[in-house]
Amino acid sequence: MRYMLLFHHAEATEETAGAEAMADGMRAMASYAATLEQAGILVSGQVLRPSADSTTLTLVDGEPRIQDGPFADTKEQLGGVVVIDVPDLDAALEWARQAPPLAWGSVEIRPGGMHIEAGKWVPSW
Repeated sequence: MRYMLLFHHAEATEETAGAEAMADGMRAMASYAATLEQAGILVSGQVLRPSADSTTLTLVDGEPRIQDGPFADTKEQLGGVVVIDVPDLDAALEWARQAPPLAWGSVEIRPGGMHIEAGKWVPSW
């Protein structure tokens, strides 16, 4: 079963933590990703750019609306994602407990439904 671990944090933390703490966090994430890879469960992973760089597309009255940056009321931002392939939620939770971003935010564990392989949708379980 595939699970996506979504790493949420307050982006203001990046500004107050300082360059050294951020570098330590990036090294911790690289080590975590290497551990997932060595365990043979890492499907993919990515650190995301700040939410100010995001663009959101919605439909309003049937017309597309583009909004740059985060919504004004957003307090936590999605900072990165990792997709793992493990037997069940218990295993996903165990790996999520080891994720460095848990120390400065939260880790959302979301089961996959479908993913694309060789251009076709296949179940993620």
